[in-house]
Amino acid sequence: MTAVIGAAAVAVAAFLVAGGPGPSRPRALTSDEVNRLAITRFRNYEAHGRAVTIRVPSASGGLLVTGSVDYRAKVGYGVVHGTGRDTSSDGLIQWKAGTVLVHPMAHTPTVAPASPPGSGWYGRPSQPSGSALDSALAIALRLGSNRPDNAELLPQNGAAWVGEGQLRGHGVDIMLGPHTGAGTSGTVRYWIDSDGTMFRMQAGVASAPQPVVIDFDTQKYAPVRPLSGVAPTP
Repeated sequence: MTAVIGAAAVAVAAFLVAGGPGPSRPRALTSDEVNRLAITRFRNYEAHGRAVTIRVPSASGGLLVTGSVDYRAKVGYGVVHGTGRDTSSDGLIQWKAGTVLVHPMAHTPTVAPASPPGSGWYGRPSQPSGSALDSALAIALRLGSNRPDNAELLPQNGAAWVGEGQLRGHGVDIMLGPHTGAGTSGTVRYWIDSDGTMFRMQAGVASAPQPVVIDFDTQKYAPVRPLSGVAPTP
């Protein structure tokens, strides 16, 4: 496991400790908590888009995707860097349901250019059930919804409170929540503030040795310009 992914795991553990001693086991959500969990994906849709950092573990070294997701257009765009591995995976990336486009770069910037290049893209169908990266990208897209989830069904599906603390200056509750599909497995955790805004999501995926971690507002949101009229290089 790479240093970055290891650091992410340590950061999560440290955050739980920093939030104070938690209960010995998850407890049922209060009515306020279940309502905040129910609207958290709708909050992302209301915001139109969010800046994201996606940490993807793998046995050969992790990947770090830094960019933005437009929850109205259902498209993401950013840069991808390999961590603890060579730079063969580095470049620009844009994705939507069913499709991933990558633009390899010898010197990948920290932030993706506001206007995506008009050529040099390679396209492929996404593989959410066999690729940790594709699963993470699909999960990121599904963290926005044009309507709240059903608050009555969440407790029946295992939603629970497991901790609280501070995350990038925001007081948050940590809750077990609904799976998002896209190959998620095991526990899904959400870090949610007092008005239902999501600041982190952590999910196990079948194709990764450790959970995928998606952080929000890690940098300034940049509007996503979907590629149009660009023919991917086969």
